[in-house]
Amino acid sequence: MARDPGLYDYIPYYRRPNIVWPNGAKIAVWIAPNIEFYEFQPPPNPMRTPWGRPLPDVLAYSHRDYGNRSGWWRMMEAMDEAGFRGSVSLNVALCEHHPEIIEACAKRGWEFFSHGIYNTRYTYGMSREEEAAIIEDSVATIRKWTGQKLSGWLAPALSNNTWTMDLLAEHGVEYTCDLFHDDQPMPVNVKSGRLISMPYSLEMNDVIVYNSNLYSARHYGEIIKRQFDQLRAEGERSGTVMCIPLHPYLVGQPHRIEPFAEALRYIASHDDAWLATGREIAAYFNERYYDAMAQAIAAAQA
Repeated sequence: MARDPGLYDYIPYYRRPNIVWPNGAKIAVWIAPNIEFYEFQPPPNPMRTPWGRPLPDVLAYSHRDYGNRSGWWRMMEAMDEAGFRGSVSLNVALCEHHPEIIEACAKRGWEFFSHGIYNTRYTYGMSREEEAAIIEDSVATIRKWTGQKLSGWLAPALSNNTWTMDLLAEHGVEYTCDLFHDDQPMPVNVKSGRLISMPYSLEMNDVIVYNSNLYSARHYGEIIKRQFDQLRAEGERSGTVMCIPLHPYLVGQPHRIEPFAEALRYIASHDDAWLATGREIAAYFNERYYDAMAQAIAAAQA
């Protein structure tokens, strides 16, 4: 039987400190567009194949490339209209391949965090030193192209090793999106430094909604609104976090964009919603609530 990895500890809602977001907001909403680069013929990984079809997979490659050519612009315009800034889950190699996308996001004040170098290169089977090199490359590349500090992490294709969280904390990363266990930021158990898990919902991810659950664009818009309504209501007791993870090659399709845009307008119409970036949420939580949450968790474990 596999043991619990011990990445985080349990604490029920009713024993947590009360979180109040800026200006009394009940819910912090952040949008995480995955702006990715998939290699046409990536190096093989013995633990996972990058494509479901034999290489070279022209169909899958060009479908994802649609996001970088057309879909991201529609998605960005919908976010602009509703007043959202993005927190870009970035394959950092995209800085070299499509600098115009980086420039457009940076001009809007979007955050950039790392989604690895390419989305076709996984950390499965890597050594600790090899994975550390990816983190260091991401830190340096994001600073070079945007001037920003790397604050967040989403592993390429959600691939992790037993030491990944420790490495992130060692390199000054503030939050990870690789854990899906809560609707509030939570301390992650690391050997040194500090790391929090940022709510990043697979249920709200357009890949799951469209490709796995096969829902319509209209239904996805309703899912976004229902998620918001429920978490906003729960935020009366203690502030919650809602993430909308996106992929421009999916949500940016012409027939899908308007229901998504309408859902964003709906969220933005509420004065008690904080339209934030992942970095802003992490900084606010770390400054005001991390210690209180850690103490409450320790008391709950006693």
